[in-house]
Amino acid sequence: MKTKLTITMDSDVVRAAKRYAHGRRVSLSSLIEASLKEMVEDEDPCFTERWRGQFRAASHDDPRYKALVRKYV
Repeated sequence: MKTKLTITMDSDVVRAAKRYAHGRRVSLSSLIEASLKEMVEDEDPCFTERWRGQFRAASHDDPRYKALVRKYV
């Protein structure tokens, strides 16, 4: 579903963007949408998204777990 968006830009940028879009035979809206999609898709996931589900709970039999319990609990 498409959603209407109102943005404010310098008028010189709008004119240049319209010329750019017209030269490529696309609408300004589709040009902006494609640019934003590219920016969002290229963005690296944040730390938590990158590591979510990558760790297992320590076994209570693990000597490292026991050492940490003795030290901090």
